[in-house]
Amino acid sequence: MAQYDVVIIGGGPGGYNAAIRAGQLGLKAACVEMRGTLGGTCLNVGCMPSKALLHASELFDAANGEFATLGIEVKPKLNLVQMMKQKAESVAALTKGIEFLFKKNKVDWVKGKGRIAGPGKVEVTGEDGATQILDAKNIVIATGSEPSGLPGVSVDNDRIVDSTGALSLPEVPKHLVVIGAGIIGLELGSVWRRLGAKVTVVEFLDRISPGMDAEVAKTFQRSLTKQGMEFKLGTKVTGGQASKKGVTLTMEPVAGGAAETLEADYVLLAIGRRPYTEGLGLETVGVEADKRGFIPTDHFRTSAQGVWAIGDVILGPMLAHKAEEDAVACIEMIAGKYGHVDYNLVPSVVYTTPEVAWVGKNEEELKAQGRAYKVGKFPFTANSRAKINHETEGFVKVLADAQTDEILGAHLIGPQVSEMVGEFAVAMTFRAASEDVARICHPHPTRSEALRQASMGVEGWTMQA
Repeated sequence: MAQYDVVIIGGGPGGYNAAIRAGQLGLKAACVEMRGTLGGTCLNVGCMPSKALLHASELFDAANGEFATLGIEVKPKLNLVQMMKQKAESVAALTKGIEFLFKKNKVDWVKGKGRIAGPGKVEVTGEDGATQILDAKNIVIATGSEPSGLPGVSVDNDRIVDSTGALSLPEVPKHLVVIGAGIIGLELGSVWRRLGAKVTVVEFLDRISPGMDAEVAKTFQRSLTKQGMEFKLGTKVTGGQASKKGVTLTMEPVAGGAAETLEADYVLLAIGRRPYTEGLGLETVGVEADKRGFIPTDHFRTSAQGVWAIGDVILGPMLAHKAEEDAVACIEMIAGKYGHVDYNLVPSVVYTTPEVAWVGKNEEELKAQGRAYKVGKFPFTANSRAKINHETEGFVKVLADAQTDEILGAHLIGPQVSEMVGEFAVAMTFRAASEDVARICHPHPTRSEALRQASMGVEGWTMQA
């Protein structure tokens, strides 16, 4: 029986970061992962391969239109096989990088499906059915999440696909229907739209991207509509029938009304994700998930001594970078150090064109709290670098406390805002005022000047127009 200071179940962003940090702190650590590669959903069939396709499809789309505006005349031809190949090669390089870090930090990768077999015991079942028991002073559950299902719509990853299947379609759909107007559905829908598909997004709510600032969401939807995506909001999908040639969806208005059908050759079901705790053996240590499947914790501690949980299986944003923060904080607590994660300061990003990014509170949340705030806003149409690059869509919005001027939230839509939102996350971590950002010299000409100008706008002294 192998003995460890900590055994992590799951090799995704939460799991592998926990394992590496444990090794760095001198703890004897093992990471149990049932995939053939490390990295979990994010690296293998999520964040990373989707970004590979987003980037490639953006270049293809630009070559079809924007290049001519810049004086570059080309006639691009899509090679979908090569596009998928470069995606796979990038993913493989990343997963091998994690293997290297495991070896460097003396972490054991135990291949197989892990389950808790009682206090301090983790049972691992390999592909051949053989089992082994790992003895652990601490067990960290980092099993992540899986796509949520929808009654009446059965995913076969042939014609009706989940996010994994949508990353590897064998052809560009003539008509792709996306069920769910959240981050995953809009990102993957935009990939296939740029490659030539007609894309229709069906959403139960009367708006896209719940959780996003409402003003930003409206601007975002207008942009996606202008790009050719169609939206059916306030619509409930009641069933989906797949055939060899396509899918027939049945749907009806949420507010009531006549049912209708929609024909597509592929359907992407992307209505969210749920914690993955199937067969985890929680009952062997007296841990019970809540009705939504999340494991209750107090600073990552479960109700069982020596059993911890991080990432998508606990409450908080279901994001890879949140899981990474959970991982470091949890392991440092196990090692007797201090660990904490402020979920209000976890940025969210939609990697479409334009990108959308935000951190902190939005206007709707502040109004619901009855909190007085001021708004500073600056459009990319007035940003020199954005103008020169013909990327003027979107804006930056800063929300600050009306009395103290502390930054409460920042909401960005525009070119490469994923690379800029971190500035506000840092500022908010140190409880900066909007004036602090407004008085920091930013390089000119850059898109990042929009952050400063929006911060200036909180007190009404924006200097560019």
